[in-house]
Amino acid sequence: MTSDTNLPAAPSAPAVPAGITESGGNVFLDLGFAPGEAAVLALRADLMARLRLMVQAEGWTQAQAAERFGIAQSRVSDLMRGKWDKFSLDMLITLAARAGRKVELAMA
Repeated sequence: MTSDTNLPAAPSAPAVPAGITESGGNVFLDLGFAPGEAAVLALRADLMARLRLMVQAEGWTQAQAAERFGIAQSRVSDLMRGKWDKFSLDMLITLAARAGRKVELAMA
């Protein structure tokens, strides 16, 4: 996943109730996506969640976030609503950089 000390940590998952299969760590892989596609989808989901948390933690309005990110307010609305299909991994990294954050990718 992404690693950045400047971005808020992603929320932790609750305990798994009995009768439910625990994820192997990447829900997209668990859903049957090919490993490469699952990795990209997981990175996008993680970075999008961290950007949403950052906007909330900073107390930015959507208009303020739009100015900071250099995008239209409607795009910030898409981000805040979790419309992941509207953002490429490249764009999410660009948004973090425009907000003064550093995104690091580590291979395990």
